[in-house]
Amino acid sequence: MKGSDATLREVVETLAPIDRPPCSEGERRAAEWLRDRLRGAGVARVEIEEERGYGTFPPTLIAIDALAAAGAALALSGRRAAGTAAAVAAVAAFADEIENGPRVFRAALRRERTLANVVARIGPDDAERTLVVLAHHDAPQTGAIFDQGLQRKAFELAPDFMDRFRTSVPLWWIGLACPLGTVATAVSGWRGPARVGLGVALVGLAAMADIWRSPTVPGANDNLSGVAGLVGLAEMLEERPLPRLRVLLVSCGAEESFQDGIRGFMRRHAAELPLGRTWVLNLETIGSPKLALIEGEGPLVMRDYTDPEFRELVARSAEAAGIGLERDLRSRASTDSVVPSRAGYATATLSSVTDWRSLANYHWPSDVPDNLDYGTMGDAVALAYAVADALAG
Repeated sequence: MKGSDATLREVVETLAPIDRPPCSEGERRAAEWLRDRLRGAGVARVEIEEERGYGTFPPTLIAIDALAAAGAALALSGRRAAGTAAAVAAVAAFADEIENGPRVFRAALRRERTLANVVARIGPDDAERTLVVLAHHDAPQTGAIFDQGLQRKAFELAPDFMDRFRTSVPLWWIGLACPLGTVATAVSGWRGPARVGLGVALVGLAAMADIWRSPTVPGANDNLSGVAGLVGLAEMLEERPLPRLRVLLVSCGAEESFQDGIRGFMRRHAAELPLGRTWVLNLETIGSPKLALIEGEGPLVMRDYTDPEFRELVARSAEAAGIGLERDLRSRASTDSVVPSRAGYATATLSSVTDWRSLANYHWPSDVPDNLDYGTMGDAVALAYAVADALAG
């Protein structure tokens, strides 16, 4: 039993025209529509929960990159101590920002804004087990750095060689080049590392500025596919209830600002989600041709998700249902899964990939409803229900 194709298309085609950057009025409109649509699917308890976030991420990273560039310039001018101090501060701020730290630099630099999470409750509140199913309804901005042409060409030219790589390219490591070059110059006195690092920092500044000025994409795959999956799963649970399991369907806002929405959800709800009796399944970009199970993530430091047994349960459920599932993939981007996983919750991420092992139309203007693979989305919904059924049993 798959999620209704008509339902999946309805959700995506309704929300895609809404401009939905993090913490925006469009994000709120999408949340309100989704709340009403879930109620129409038979979910009696659905609420919008307001949390705090900061909007799109480029302004913070531009400031951090500028700090790193200033450190390199100081080292090149002979002020090695000051340059090193700026470089160390830039590394700390960069890691804090993209690795989901306390966000000290961001909080000092920017004002908080309101974001909208949608939380739907299905099943008894006193159930022994709880499954939290995540998605996010905000959408990303595009930029030249997201062009997939080079990766696709590499797979076309050397498919066997490229197929060996199961972890995405660590693009965020480039952000460390400038501060590390600054420190190398300060220690050795050789100006080359700081010069190279300064050049990299200027390229990074240009890339972030390009994203900041670029429009928000429709986000059909990233991540209205997951939002549609939540509605499809709600309909399946209404048709075939699982009375021994509590299910929370959670669509977060501001995922594209590095997980502000899920951070707010976990702060609010952790007390009612006991460790050992709560599982988290994230539907993240499930509209590419091949359904995939992501094993872990980390922009700088790769960490597998908590509890590999849950990932094995997902894989067994897929096999039993005859659903193909790519395995052993890890992401250098961050998703909402990182927050509950680090808090100790058994976590798994359902995603999808193309033949060249990329998220289809990722952060690109072509991320529109017509380019989704609705068959993959239907498989993801069916698998989510199978996982819920296994936990209920």
